Amino acid sequence: MTLALGGAGAWWWGEQATASAPPGVAAHQQDSGQQQASVSQQGSVSQQDSGEIILVGAAASVSESPVPPQEPACLAPAPEAAKAPAPPYPLSGRLGLWVAEVDPQTLEVLRAVGTNPDSVFPLASTYKQAVLWATLREFDAGRLSPQERFEITPAGQSLGEYPFDHSNVRTLTERMIRNSDNTATDLLHRRVGLQRVQALADELRLCHTRLILPTKAWWVMQAGLSSTYLAHPDWWRREDRAALAAQMDADAKEYTVYELVPKLDPYFEKTHEPRDDLGSHNLSTPYEFATLLAHQYLRGGLSERAGRWQDEVARLGYGKAGLRAGQVGNIQTFYGKGGNGWRLLTYTGYFKTKDGHHVVYAFMQHGADEWYTMPNTYRAFAWINAAVDEVIGPQKKPAPPAASAAVTSAATASGTAAPKAP
Repeated sequence: MTLALGGAGAWWWGEQATASAPPGVAAHQQDSGQQQASVSQQGSVSQQDSGEIILVGAAASVSESPVPPQEPACLAPAPEAAKAPAPPYPLSGRLGLWVAEVDPQTLEVLRAVGTNPDSVFPLASTYKQAVLWATLREFDAGRLSPQERFEITPAGQSLGEYPFDHSNVRTLTERMIRNSDNTATDLLHRRVGLQRVQALADELRLCHTRLILPTKAWWVMQAGLSSTYLAHPDWWRREDRAALAAQMDADAKEYTVYELVPKLDPYFEKTHEPRDDLGSHNLSTPYEFATLLAHQYLRGGLSERAGRWQDEVARLGYGKAGLRAGQVGNIQTFYGKGGNGWRLLTYTGYFKTKDGHHVVYAFMQHGADEWYTMPNTYRAFAWINAAVDEVIGPQKKPAPPAASAAVTSAATASGTAAPKAP
């Protein structure tokens, strides 16, 4: 395994797609104990498989004077938590789950259960929540108007349905979350800036979370049409990864969907391997992405107007109907999104119950036996619901009020009908 730390982020790659060796710890671990070094903010640290720490660039100059302790480069792994209950119905492939109740002020995990919470999975369309957050931050910064309009061009069109020409930003955000519109997502992602979406993860030190790639780039890369990706299959480990991501997105815009699909279908039908997704998709772990959502929805740093915009759009995503808490009428606020692709499925979100619990959840499935995974939605939410019950208690329909129950009982005993509410 190779690990490289640079600036605020650490970019990991490995055969097992697991983040079980936390970068913030691994980068300082030695056989004889721990060594500490203070490095300039513009430097970087890399660790070879042998465990040797190598300082590169500006980091080669080590300060001789004491410096205050610095925050670890990467968020620590998921806090210790009970293992999630077994899925009530069989689910194939690699599975990850994190369900946690969080303190709405500190975002501290109060109680949680998980399965492979630190393993890396493709995000699919659930990443679009991050594009929404980045869009709203651009609006607050005065760099984006809700009424700015976009032309739909062959270069900008991604797979699936797409918005009408000259749709505005507000409309695109709604289509992105409600309809999972890939073209709307790409228009917003590019308008905001690839790196500004990635910055959401970097600022939170989510070192196993990749948000930088628009959707069309995923498929152009997998279809073998991106010369940049073919030349740099390890692009994410390189210091110039942001520039390479921009170039791969430029590669994607060179093809229309009508040129892409004939190349993509044979790839998925004959040569696709789940591990290929880890080079071409946006990624995260269940714990890291749930952490991002907790910050987005509880501490997003948005203005009052942007907060209303997020509230009105984020609630359009899928998930509330699948949650038992929603089915029994115990959800006051819900924001979430799902995603699916070839042999992968994701559902993530946040909800507040009427009795005051704040819950984040992240379900991820990769390498499923089924190439089309949407029928697994019921199974996925059965597992999420079982985990929610473990964390905040069983979600049941509330009992009728005591006074109403007493009136009904008395009326039944006397043989008369209970009075109707006015």
